[in-house]
Amino acid sequence: MCYTHVMIEHKQTLKQMLEEAEGKKLLILGKENIFTQKEIVRFLKPYGIEITDRLSEEVFAVVEHHRLNPVEEDISNDAYVEGLPIFKLTEFEKLISESIDDDALLMAIKLGNDQSRIKRMLANPHLSDTLFVRLLKLYRFDEEEEDSRDDRDVIMHTLRRYIEIKPNEEDLLYSYLTLRRLATEATDPNLLEALMGFPNFTFLVRGKESITLKETIARNWHINDTTIQKLLTLRNHAIERSLAGNSSINEEIQKLLLGRRDEEIAQALAINPAIGEAIFAALLQESEKVVALLLVHQPIDKARLALIEDARLEASVFALLGANEKLSLDVIEALAGKKENKTLHRLLCENKTVPPARLEAYYHQKHKTLMPALAQNPSTPVSVLESLYKSDTESQEIAASLAKNPSTPETILRALFERDDFEINRALATNASLPMELLDVLKLDTRLQNELAQNEQLAASFETVLNQGKVMLNV
Repeated sequence: MCYTHVMIEHKQTLKQMLEEAEGKKLLILGKENIFTQKEIVRFLKPYGIEITDRLSEEVFAVVEHHRLNPVEEDISNDAYVEGLPIFKLTEFEKLISESIDDDALLMAIKLGNDQSRIKRMLANPHLSDTLFVRLLKLYRFDEEEEDSRDDRDVIMHTLRRYIEIKPNEEDLLYSYLTLRRLATEATDPNLLEALMGFPNFTFLVRGKESITLKETIARNWHINDTTIQKLLTLRNHAIERSLAGNSSINEEIQKLLLGRRDEEIAQALAINPAIGEAIFAALLQESEKVVALLLVHQPIDKARLALIEDARLEASVFALLGANEKLSLDVIEALAGKKENKTLHRLLCENKTVPPARLEAYYHQKHKTLMPALAQNPSTPVSVLESLYKSDTESQEIAASLAKNPSTPETILRALFERDDFEINRALATNASLPMELLDVLKLDTRLQNELAQNEQLAASFETVLNQGKVMLNV
């Protein structure tokens, strides 16, 4: 008769029992999983222990798989009745894993090019990340078969190890988009180097252009010099463009990429926050679009401002500096002194990194063209926002700018809501500081869906509800 039983809590660990069981036998029930029978025998040899699949007086303990056939189930039940210690196969595999000599294992695999053994070992959750990555570098993906079962298993083992998967999200292991997530989030340079050996999958990202695995790796800040050199040897335009925007590449690589004389690579370098002065100066000689990206995205100090001024740019291009959120304080003051460039001053008034004192100084200049920009800037002092509301009650543009500003006092936001003006409501719908009861009213207007989607407060509340497994209405 077959019956189930529970594992008995043993006074001794399996390792302690192995150390005291010389000349005895270990009963193993069920099919081996990660380790072959030959490897198990090799592990037990120093202990002087043999393996068996039959119950006898020489058996001192049982190791069993979670799946047993009827015959094995009967043997397991008999062992339980006799009071033999029964251990799970996973516990035994963990013990074997801890005994592995990494270098000896890798040498044996290299000598025999044992791909099947690599695959088995990659399925072992008890290996260290270091050994896992070293094994992963030795695995060779099938170049002929596009949908190799072994390849898919290796990818799944990799994703399961590094990506936290909830029980109800197992399908993510079958999506190559999860591999893109790993290549984006990985912080181990050696893992990124190992991912270079994977097929160069193309990921179709909704709402964006497609991107390959190697392009994704090229964008990761944690890549090492070896991976950078491997990427460069591919001489692939899209990969080099991705690499050009990576802040981890050194000036030598930056110069090499700039030497490609490619517009898109130059644009990527222009937004790379780690370019040096030589590259910055060289990019000032590129196309107007490259220069525009440079002025908006690069940290600007007085030395760089001097280079920009020496380049004698068109006033409309120079004005883009006002939108740059990485300006040093002395640069901001220098730009504020350039009275003739109206676009520059409007952009500075919109720039949330400009100090409140400078924004207040702009307000006191009373230039009407700057008032809407000041009204929407969250760094503008509240006293200025209140003055703008009181002094320009008829201006819809200023009202809409105040409605958009998260720093606008709640009393003013409520007053603006009461106007029931569509353009003002569009601005209010994006404002994360708007009280929730007012947002609930705006949610009823289907014309405001795009604006509501930009609201950080709503996005946070949606995420909270979704995490609780509920459905939110009126979305």
